[in-house]
Amino acid sequence: MAQRALLLCVWVSLPVLAVGALVGLLLAVVQAATQVQDSALSHLPKFLAVSLALALAGPWMGRQLVAFALYAFGAR
Repeated sequence: MAQRALLLCVWVSLPVLAVGALVGLLLAVVQAATQVQDSALSHLPKFLAVSLALALAGPWMGRQLVAFALYAFGAR
């Protein structure tokens, strides 16, 4: 049960983490190319991208968590 819960945590958080990492990488490349090294510039785009990813993936994430809770407590 614990292994399944940990895998679910990874599986559910992966889309949001991937979006955050991808946006961070793209912003780092742009900052390196333009030689603008202000860390404050990267926070807003990452925040907006992660918020959008949560809004889009949120219902799927919720369904996965509810399905696991029903499985864990035996209410199928």
